[in-house]
Amino acid sequence: MMLATESLAREVHIKTACEALGIPRASNYYYHRNRETPEKLTPIRPPLALTSLEEQNVLDTLHTERFCDKAPRQIYAALLDEGTYLCSVRTMYRILEKHNEVTERRNQLRHPQYQKPELLATAPKQVWSWDITKFKGPAKWTYFYLYVILDIFSCYVVGWMVAHCQ
Repeated sequence: MMLATESLAREVHIKTACEALGIPRASNYYYHRNRETPEKLTPIRPPLALTSLEEQNVLDTLHTERFCDKAPRQIYAALLDEGTYLCSVRTMYRILEKHNEVTERRNQLRHPQYQKPELLATAPKQVWSWDITKFKGPAKWTYFYLYVILDIFSCYVVGWMVAHCQ
């Protein structure tokens, strides 16, 4: 389609060519014409990035028994108090994330996954469900509540009631 548009655009104006082929100029013609072929870009290493040896040194420090249960910010502060600077707190997090070690270090209670109840009815009058809906009343701050009881099998309204509440 793009080649047909370009060859027709050489003979007539671009607007006329796009109208004749039924394509919008902005989204198709100019976009595809100005799009450059993507080259494989190699990531540029920042000049102040840690070398692999320095990165391993930081990782070994984070894994020591002294720091194994502390957050990188606490480790950073403790090392600074001793006069040692390995890297920034954010770099510690990047290194831990690179090695899939950024997790919650506190012992937290995990809630069990409960199975959701499933209501199954094979005939009428076996399983009923209910619903409450709130409606605005005629005056300000007045409401009506609609209580409905439904038969799950047939979706038939078994019972209902409207209650007024202020």
